[in-house]
Amino acid sequence: MAYGYQQKVARIDLSTGLVSVEQPDGNFYRTYLGGRGFIAQYMLKELSPGIDPLSPDNKLIFANGVITGVPVGGCGRNSVGAKSPLTGAYGDAEVGGYFGVELKRAGYDALILEGKAEKPVYLWIKDDVISIKDATNLWGKPTAISQEEIRDEVGERLARTAQIGPAGENMVRYACIMNDLSHAAGRTGMGAVMGSKNVKAIAVKASKRVELQNTEGVKNLGLWLRDNYKTLAKRLADEGSGCVLFGLNRVGALPTRNFQEGSFEGTSKINSRTMKDVMVKRHAECWACPIRCKTVVETGAPYYVNPVYGGPEYETLASLGSNCGIDELEAIAKGHELCNSFGLDTISAGASIAFAMECYENGLLTRRDTEGVELRFGNHEAMLEMIRKIAYRQGFGNILAEGVARAAERIGGEAKKFALQVKGQEVPMHEPRWKQGLGVGYALSPTGADHVHNMHDIVYAAPGPELENMKSLGIFEPLPVADLSSAKVRLLIYKTCWQHVKNCLLICDYMPFSHQQTTDLVRFVTGWDTNIWELMKVGERCLNLTRIFNLREGLGSSDDKLPDRFFSPFASGPLQGTSIDRKAFQSAISTYYRMMSWDEKGIPSEGKLEELGIGWAAETIKKNAA
Repeated sequence: MAYGYQQKVARIDLSTGLVSVEQPDGNFYRTYLGGRGFIAQYMLKELSPGIDPLSPDNKLIFANGVITGVPVGGCGRNSVGAKSPLTGAYGDAEVGGYFGVELKRAGYDALILEGKAEKPVYLWIKDDVISIKDATNLWGKPTAISQEEIRDEVGERLARTAQIGPAGENMVRYACIMNDLSHAAGRTGMGAVMGSKNVKAIAVKASKRVELQNTEGVKNLGLWLRDNYKTLAKRLADEGSGCVLFGLNRVGALPTRNFQEGSFEGTSKINSRTMKDVMVKRHAECWACPIRCKTVVETGAPYYVNPVYGGPEYETLASLGSNCGIDELEAIAKGHELCNSFGLDTISAGASIAFAMECYENGLLTRRDTEGVELRFGNHEAMLEMIRKIAYRQGFGNILAEGVARAAERIGGEAKKFALQVKGQEVPMHEPRWKQGLGVGYALSPTGADHVHNMHDIVYAAPGPELENMKSLGIFEPLPVADLSSAKVRLLIYKTCWQHVKNCLLICDYMPFSHQQTTDLVRFVTGWDTNIWELMKVGERCLNLTRIFNLREGLGSSDDKLPDRFFSPFASGPLQGTSIDRKAFQSAISTYYRMMSWDEKGIPSEGKLEELGIGWAAETIKKNAA
């Protein structure tokens, strides 16, 4: 009997309406675990090189992990992947809520959507029965309305949904997929891929259980989290992820006005404590999680914000707030609501607007270009208007809907200087001039700049729980935040590999579990006699597969870089004079290649791939070289 997984993957050919089911063996699950592991191997094996990400040739994969649906906090996540329309490379996004759990309980570990429906459709999954239904009447509607209408139509008030809004329908390149209205599979444009396939939503209602090999062991881990989260994750539980905003501003690392500065004078107006005082109504949770870090906000005039869309977290407070020079908390909350309603990644949306604001203030754009919108830093009305224009690809919003890399090409002149992106994806709200290992992680990320499958140097700069946890991987001594030595690169590799493990298992990054506790959870759920070493190899395997996919699609060592801005020092603030040293940065990249057994062009060696059990991927490298 299989424990922790259902041993079923469904393929839905949208062009023909044919649904088929495959049953991978147990070794497949142990090799890839789920999530990013599943997605990377399916994409590399099944997608033809050079396809248009928005064509029917792309595949959209919803994947759970072997711990998805286990009754322990952090186990309510799923992943969505495809070739990214934003980067033209490997794309995926992880998301919480309840949808992934419901899909697992329906009997499926993954869904693979192929082809393109002739007209708008949604998928209805009742237990293990998959139906394709007409969604013509839902097309164009915001997510809250379409979810309500789907639930009415299928007669299940508790059906869980993953859906797109108008941004996905209009194939905005950073459109996201929303689980249950307030949980976003935010990055790399998976909503645009879903829209390109004419799929509005997937709705699921199920009754199966996820079978556990050691129920008592799982229960005890859940009880440990219940008893300790108030100590280990207190601020998250009290304020949500916005709790870090004050601290980042204090040290001068809060992205401000398109990363021109690191301190924002309006921080006291937009931080999580102020939000808690004036608009937070309650906290919400993902499946089985006691931390309840998701804020739910509601405001009145001048901007009514509907609480069904949750509330802004740190990335949104910074991207729509400080990075746009905006200190109007109500407007930021409204911007968050609009993004969830339209299905937009708040990071890329805010970064695109901040980019446009800097272009406007430097004379590269005029009011004529923006249809009268005065795109100046601090103009919250302009920010809200541009979110709408982006989602519907109206006027100048149509240019920003392409992402900052393509928008800079359209605008011309010095616009490229202000387009802060890596491999085409906008930089998230974490400052690499302060956390410089993070900056190397941005440059090497398979999905473009990403802060989750990465490291945050500050937590390893002094003794503490994070450094204590890394001792199980052989990291014993703290390292300065700005250090880019070979020791920091080693730390980056080990941490990144473990983050890939998390994205295969689909466990929330906020869970305060140690490496050993996470490994124990996998053992208790599956019954495998696994260990930290084996799981780390899954992460390394996944990292190499995503690298090979990107090499095949034309990305190489020349794309492992950062925007020039991060090599220029801050002109003011606590980090005045601080920047990344180009020579040290490039040396760190080269060291990373060597430690990973990649050559000077960043190409994995055949021996490394054989060692990881994915020698089959070496053929892709040989064909690409030929």
